[in-house]
Amino acid sequence: MEKMRILRMARGLTQKDAAQRLGIDRTTYVKYETGASSPSLTQLGRIADLFGVTTDFLLDRPGENAPIRVPVLGTIPAGIPLEAIQDILDYEELPAHMALGGHEYFGLCVSGHSMEPDYRPGDVIILRRQDTCQSGQDCAVMVNGDDATFKRVRISPDGLTLQPLNPSFDPIHFTHDEVRDRPVRILGVVVELRRRI
Repeated sequence: MEKMRILRMARGLTQKDAAQRLGIDRTTYVKYETGASSPSLTQLGRIADLFGVTTDFLLDRPGENAPIRVPVLGTIPAGIPLEAIQDILDYEELPAHMALGGHEYFGLCVSGHSMEPDYRPGDVIILRRQDTCQSGQDCAVMVNGDDATFKRVRISPDGLTLQPLNPSFDPIHFTHDEVRDRPVRILGVVVELRRRI
Protein backbone atom coordinates (compact mmCIF):
# COMPACT_ATOMS: atom_id res chain seq x y z
CA MET A 1 0.00 0.00 0.00
CA GLU A 2 1.55 3.25 -1.15
CA LYS A 3 -0.30 5.07 1.63
CA MET A 4 1.65 3.07 4.23
CA ARG A 5 4.96 4.34 2.83
CA ILE A 6 3.75 7.94 2.73
CA LEU A 7 2.33 7.81 6.25
CA ARG A 8 5.44 6.10 7.61
CA MET A 9 7.72 8.72 6.09
CA ALA A 10 5.49 11.55 7.30
CA ARG A 11 5.96 10.22 10.84
CA GLY A 12 9.72 9.94 10.38
CA LEU A 13 9.84 6.14 10.79
CA THR A 14 12.05 3.64 9.01
CA GLN A 15 10.58 0.36 7.77
CA LYS A 16 12.37 -1.38 10.64
CA ASP A 17 10.87 1.06 13.18
CA ALA A 18 7.35 0.49 11.85
CA ALA A 19 7.80 -3.29 11.82
CA GLN A 20 9.04 -3.28 15.43
CA ARG A 21 6.09 -1.18 16.60
CA LEU A 22 3.69 -3.57 14.86
CA GLY A 23 5.43 -6.64 16.31
CA ILE A 24 6.29 -8.11 12.91
CA ASP A 25 9.55 -8.65 11.05
CA ARG A 26 10.78 -6.08 8.55
CA THR A 27 10.34 -8.41 5.56
CA THR A 28 6.64 -8.85 6.33
CA TYR A 29 6.22 -5.10 6.75
CA VAL A 30 7.95 -4.39 3.42
CA LYS A 31 5.56 -6.82 1.69
CA TYR A 32 2.59 -4.94 3.12
CA GLU A 33 4.03 -1.59 2.05
CA THR A 34 4.88 -2.72 -1.48
CA GLY A 35 1.59 -4.61 -1.93
CA ALA A 36 3.31 -8.00 -2.32
CA SER A 37 0.99 -9.29 0.42
CA SER A 38 -1.98 -7.95 2.37
CA PRO A 39 -2.25 -7.61 6.15
CA SER A 40 -5.02 -9.40 8.04
CA LEU A 41 -7.89 -7.26 9.31
CA THR A 42 -6.34 -7.36 12.80
CA GLN A 43 -2.97 -6.27 11.47
CA LEU A 44 -4.62 -3.60 9.31
CA GLY A 45 -6.20 -2.17 12.46
CA ARG A 46 -2.78 -2.07 14.15
CA ILE A 47 -1.28 -0.31 11.13
CA ALA A 48 -4.07 2.27 11.17
CA ASP A 49 -3.49 2.88 14.91
CA LEU A 50 0.25 3.25 14.36
CA PHE A 51 -0.21 5.93 11.72
CA GLY A 52 -3.14 7.68 13.39
CA VAL A 53 -5.60 7.01 10.55
CA THR A 54 -8.57 4.69 10.02
CA THR A 55 -8.67 1.39 8.15
CA ASP A 56 -11.08 3.08 5.70
CA PHE A 57 -8.39 5.61 4.86
CA LEU A 58 -5.80 2.85 4.28
CA LEU A 59 -8.24 0.96 2.04
CA ASP A 60 -9.13 4.06 -0.02
CA ARG A 61 -12.77 3.97 0.96
CA PRO A 62 -14.55 7.08 -0.36
CA GLY A 63 -15.27 10.07 1.82
CA GLU A 64 -12.42 9.38 4.23
CA ASN A 65 -10.24 12.33 5.16
CA ALA A 66 -8.51 11.14 8.31
CA PRO A 67 -5.67 13.36 9.54
CA ILE A 68 -2.06 12.25 9.81
CA ARG A 69 0.07 12.80 12.90
CA VAL A 70 3.57 14.30 12.74
CA PRO A 71 6.09 14.48 15.59
CA VAL A 72 6.90 17.79 17.28
CA LEU A 73 10.57 17.93 18.24
CA GLY A 74 12.14 20.04 20.95
CA THR A 75 15.54 20.08 19.28
CA ILE A 76 17.32 18.52 16.31
CA PRO A 77 20.55 17.10 17.77
CA ALA A 78 23.78 17.04 15.78
CA GLY A 79 24.44 14.11 13.51
CA ILE A 80 21.11 12.35 14.12
CA PRO A 81 18.80 11.84 11.15
CA LEU A 82 15.33 13.27 11.72
CA GLU A 83 13.74 9.82 11.52
CA ALA A 84 15.97 8.59 14.37
CA ILE A 85 15.18 11.35 16.87
CA GLN A 86 13.48 10.02 19.99
CA ASP A 87 12.99 13.39 21.75
CA ILE A 88 9.37 13.87 20.66
CA LEU A 89 7.45 16.45 22.67
CA ASP A 90 4.04 15.91 21.12
CA TYR A 91 2.23 15.18 17.86
CA GLU A 92 0.28 17.52 15.61
CA GLU A 93 -2.39 16.48 13.14
CA LEU A 94 -2.28 17.50 9.49
CA PRO A 95 -4.91 16.99 6.79
CA ALA A 96 -4.40 13.65 5.04
CA HIS A 97 -4.04 15.29 1.61
CA MET A 98 -0.74 16.88 2.71
CA ALA A 99 0.91 13.46 3.02
CA LEU A 100 -0.50 12.16 -0.24
CA GLY A 101 1.67 14.57 -2.19
CA GLY A 102 4.66 12.49 -1.09
CA HIS A 103 5.85 15.26 1.23
CA GLU A 104 7.21 14.59 4.71
CA TYR A 105 6.63 16.89 7.65
CA PHE A 106 7.85 17.44 11.19
CA GLY A 107 7.11 19.96 13.89
CA LEU A 108 9.44 22.08 15.99
CA CYS A 109 8.71 23.90 19.22
CA VAL A 110 10.11 27.43 18.94
CA SER A 111 12.52 28.50 21.66
CA GLY A 112 14.28 31.82 22.12
CA HIS A 113 13.27 35.26 20.93
CA SER A 114 15.21 35.74 17.69
CA MET A 115 12.16 35.21 15.46
CA GLU A 116 9.76 37.48 17.34
CA PRO A 117 7.32 39.02 16.72
CA ASP A 118 6.18 36.52 14.06
CA TYR A 119 7.13 33.45 16.10
CA ARG A 120 7.09 33.29 19.89
CA PRO A 121 8.64 30.83 22.36
CA GLY A 122 6.31 27.87 22.71
CA ASP A 123 4.84 28.20 19.21
CA VAL A 124 4.79 25.02 17.15
CA ILE A 125 5.88 25.32 13.54
CA ILE A 126 5.15 22.65 10.94
CA LEU A 127 7.94 22.19 8.42
CA ARG A 128 8.05 20.35 5.12
CA ARG A 129 11.25 18.31 4.95
CA GLN A 130 13.44 19.51 2.10
CA ASP A 131 17.08 20.41 1.58
CA THR A 132 16.55 23.55 -0.52
CA CYS A 133 14.53 26.71 -0.09
CA GLN A 134 13.75 29.99 -1.78
CA SER A 135 15.11 33.28 -0.51
CA GLY A 136 12.85 34.74 2.15
CA GLN A 137 11.50 31.44 3.47
CA ASP A 138 11.62 30.59 7.18
CA CYS A 139 13.61 27.40 7.69
CA ALA A 140 15.15 24.98 10.14
CA VAL A 141 18.87 25.06 9.30
CA MET A 142 21.75 22.90 10.56
CA VAL A 143 25.04 24.79 10.90
CA ASN A 144 28.45 23.21 11.62
CA GLY A 145 26.75 19.88 12.25
CA ASP A 146 25.42 21.48 15.45
CA ASP A 147 21.85 21.77 16.73
CA ALA A 148 19.41 23.26 14.25
CA THR A 149 18.54 26.94 14.27
CA PHE A 150 15.35 28.54 13.00
CA LYS A 151 15.80 31.65 10.84
CA ARG A 152 14.64 33.40 7.68
CA VAL A 153 16.99 32.41 4.87
CA ARG A 154 18.19 35.11 2.48
CA ILE A 155 20.02 33.90 -0.63
CA SER A 156 22.22 36.34 -2.52
CA PRO A 157 24.90 36.09 -5.24
CA ASP A 158 27.63 36.08 -2.55
CA GLY A 159 26.12 33.46 -0.24
CA LEU A 160 23.43 32.80 2.30
CA THR A 161 22.28 34.82 5.33
CA LEU A 162 20.35 33.53 8.34
CA GLN A 163 18.18 36.51 9.23
CA PRO A 164 16.49 36.81 12.64
CA LEU A 165 13.21 38.75 12.60
CA ASN A 166 13.95 40.37 15.96
CA PRO A 167 16.19 43.43 15.33
CA SER A 168 17.95 42.80 18.67
CA PHE A 169 19.68 39.81 17.05
CA ASP A 170 22.36 39.97 14.37
CA PRO A 171 22.13 38.15 11.04
CA ILE A 172 24.75 35.52 10.22
CA HIS A 173 26.20 35.46 6.69
CA PHE A 174 27.92 32.51 5.01
CA THR A 175 29.81 32.58 1.73
CA HIS A 176 29.16 29.81 -0.80
CA ASP A 177 32.39 28.13 0.34
CA GLU A 178 31.28 28.28 3.98
CA VAL A 179 27.88 26.83 3.10
CA ARG A 180 29.69 23.88 1.51
CA ASP A 181 32.50 23.44 4.04
CA ARG A 182 30.85 24.02 7.43
CA PRO A 183 28.30 22.77 6.17
CA VAL A 184 25.09 24.81 6.27
CA ARG A 185 22.09 22.56 5.48
CA ILE A 186 18.41 23.33 5.06
CA LEU A 187 16.32 20.75 6.97
CA GLY A 188 12.82 22.02 6.32
CA VAL A 189 10.68 24.99 5.33
CA VAL A 190 7.86 26.35 7.50
CA VAL A 191 4.41 25.67 6.06
CA GLU A 192 2.29 26.43 9.12
CA LEU A 193 2.39 28.14 12.52
CA ARG A 194 0.34 26.80 15.42
CA ARG A 195 -0.06 28.95 18.49
CA ARG A 196 -1.95 28.03 21.62
CA ILE A 197 -3.62 30.82 23.52
